[in-house]
Amino acid sequence: MPSRAHEQYRQKLASAAQAAALVKSGDNIFMGEFAQNVEAVDAALALRQSELREVILTTTTRAKPLKCVEADPGRESFIWNDWHFSGLGRKNGERGLASYVPLCYHQGPQNITLYEEPDVVIVQVAPMDANGFFNLSTSCSLTPAYLSKAKKIVVEVNTQAPRCLGGLDESIHISHVDMVVEGPNSPLLQLPDAQTSEADRLVAGHVMNLIEDGSTIQLGIGALPNIVGSLIAQSDLKDLGVHTEMLADSYVDMYQAGRITGKRKAIDCGKMVYTFAMGTQKLYDFLDNNPAAAIFPVSYTNDPCVIGRNPKVVAINNAIEVDLFTQVASESSGARQISGTGGQLDFITGAYRSEGGKGLICINSTFKKKDGTIGSRIVPTLSPGTIVTCPRSIVHYVVTEFGCAQLKAKSTWQRTEALINIAHPDFREQLVKAAEALGIWRRSNKKL
Repeated sequence: MPSRAHEQYRQKLASAAQAAALVKSGDNIFMGEFAQNVEAVDAALALRQSELREVILTTTTRAKPLKCVEADPGRESFIWNDWHFSGLGRKNGERGLASYVPLCYHQGPQNITLYEEPDVVIVQVAPMDANGFFNLSTSCSLTPAYLSKAKKIVVEVNTQAPRCLGGLDESIHISHVDMVVEGPNSPLLQLPDAQTSEADRLVAGHVMNLIEDGSTIQLGIGALPNIVGSLIAQSDLKDLGVHTEMLADSYVDMYQAGRITGKRKAIDCGKMVYTFAMGTQKLYDFLDNNPAAAIFPVSYTNDPCVIGRNPKVVAINNAIEVDLFTQVASESSGARQISGTGGQLDFITGAYRSEGGKGLICINSTFKKKDGTIGSRIVPTLSPGTIVTCPRSIVHYVVTEFGCAQLKAKSTWQRTEALINIAHPDFREQLVKAAEALGIWRRSNKKL
């Protein structure tokens, strides 16, 4: 005999077109996060483009193209807002088809609770279990907050999505769902390996010198975190813990190498805590029904007070520019929005609260410009229009291939000197002259 939950599933099962029909002009729609990409309902919404106007679509780092946005190049039917730009979001933003929503990531759920009024929430989920619960799979950061505020809830089932065990709000029961759509069951996004450089490897070497037995680690995204993860897996470090925003393939390697146990964490002992996961099938297979990892809403994972409860937190993040005032820009180049604030500010703050913690901003000292010339990532002042991601009062460590600068409790000229010492040698004299012109450093203070 079918259970009550299975009977509800049968009654609420609908086509993508029926789900798309819930949307009206002027509605606010949330369509998921990160690797959990709504597909069937997106395609059905695209077919309604001519009859809808000013529908606001909100996502978090959409990884696959939104068909409804592509069908509306005039931005009359659909307005796309994204809480954190991916490469796709950035490209659409430059075409005027997407807008970034600034936030301090751990405050995102509160922002939604206070100020968002979603009419329809459409999220991709793992198949319903025997008790009637749909697991939110790899993306739990803002989704629970949207589900709690939604007037209508549609779940799009993907049999390829892993069931990610969690600590809070990682599932939704069939009784709270209005429609169930069975999607195309596409494999989740597979993140390609990031290209690494010799500078990345040198930066990673300095980072490794700052990690101790029993550290709780947070790695961002990109080449450097991958190298650090690989070096940790090959090291003799013991009893590392994980409390992070993003879980990636490198954590699987570290765990399987026996470096991650979580034994010395003060909270969530033995658990790799995260709020979303993106990687390859190796990661998704590892997470499926695995109690070694626990997914939480971002209001928990990224709360600086929660982060700071664990000992020796080492938070590793990257940046685009750091100026001689020690302001860090990680999300824009000039006025061009590249990504978002994300959890960088949360984790730099949280790591400093941690006993023995270290918040690291890691950058290569130089970059190649479009014309082939080399520029410095340590600059006199940020480029005009550039957004400050971490204010100088919050910045703790800056690491380049030339060393590590600890900036807390240092004066403006001491900070400037510390940064110039880890800049590329080809740019140091230029930076000294710029610091003198800005009045924040004098050669008479101390020789470099």
